[in-house]
Parts: sequence; C-alpha cells; structure tokens
Amino acid sequence: MKSFLSMILLASFAFLLSCNNNGSTETTSSDTSKTTADNTMMNDTMPHADTTPQPMVNHAEAVLSGTFSDTTVNGTAKFDAESDGKVKMMLELTIPAKANKSVAVHIHEHGDCGDTAKMAHGHWNPTNAQHGKWGSASFHSGDIGNVKLDSKGHGTLSLTTDLWTLGGIAGKNILNRSIIIHGGMDDYKTQPSGNSGARIGCGVIK
Repeated sequence: MKSFLSMILLASFAFLLSCNNNGSTETTSSDTSKTTADNTMMNDTMPHADTTPQPMVNHAEAVLSGTFSDTTVNGTAKFDAESDGKVKMMLELTIPAKANKSVAVHIHEHGDCGDTAKMAHGHWNPTNAQHGKWGSASFHSGDIGNVKLDSKGHGTLSLTTDLWTLGGIAGKNILNRSIIIHGGMDDYKTQPSGNSGARIGCGVIK
C-alpha cells in the first residue's frame, strides 16, 4: 500500500513539474507584438537609397569656381538633351595656374561643394564599376577624363552619351550632382579616383 501511495505522489510531482516548465517557455501575445514592433522599427530606421525618378528637363548647367583661394578656377559645364535620348556636354575651363597642363574632371555623387568639395563625396558610380578611362572596359559613369589647357589655362571638352539623363531614374540622372575639377591628371588606373589630386574646382549641375 505504501509503495502504491509513493508511486501516486511521484507521478503527481512529475506532472506538476512538467506544467511549470511548459509555462516558462510559453510566448504570450504581448511578447509577440513587442518583437514585431521592434523588427518594424529596425526596418523603418534602415537607410534607403532615393530611387524616385525626377522630372526630365532639356537643359542644365554647372557654374565652376575654385575651392581654394590661391587657385582661380572659372568655367561652365552645359548639358543638353538630344532628340535621340542622349545628353551632350560642353565643358569650358580657365585655370591660369594650370596653363599648359591637363586636369582631371569627374562627376561626383552629391551636389555639394562644401569643405573644399569634400562634401561631393566620391565619383558618381551607379553601376559599381572599377574606375577607368571613359569608354574603356570598366569606368564610372562620372569618369569624364582629362582636359588639356593651353598657354592661358583655357580648355574645352565635349562629350555625348546615353549613360546620362537630365532627370529620370537615379542610375542615369546627373541633375544635382557635382562636377569636380582636380589639380592633377587622371591616370585611369588608380582606384577609386585615378590619383587625380586635390579638388580645386567645383560646380553643381542644376
């Protein structure tokens, strides 16, 4: 009889212990709601690329000026939408201190010439390509190239491409980006900027 009672007591204790363990691992509806809210908050605070298409325009310009007081830079970059969907750029530069030399010109990611154009950030590179010479196997969409200046520091460059648009999708739109003039030549191979030297001139495309 005592053995029978002992067995009943042991079985009851095991049952109670099992119930307590199950209760400790149970997830309540309020816990589930908090987890969902936390995940939603984390997703909402993650940065998102601005891919909103912009209105198309037929013409845009960047007025170029120096970023350092000891180097005068004057110029314009004019952009026109062609009937075939391409964009034509006409670039004109005057940098007396760089007479008879060549200077590198690139489109940079942001339309901000602050802090000696450092706020423009890196080359505009929507295709995530390696830096290189325009038209080569690999180059940034902003890798315009070198401009040869004459004995007065004056130089021009024209370029027509279907890689750019004046408005439209972010991967081709050059509006509100910066044209940067560097103090040296682009070697077309050093990553990611071609070892082009300081940013001596800047203008925002608008």
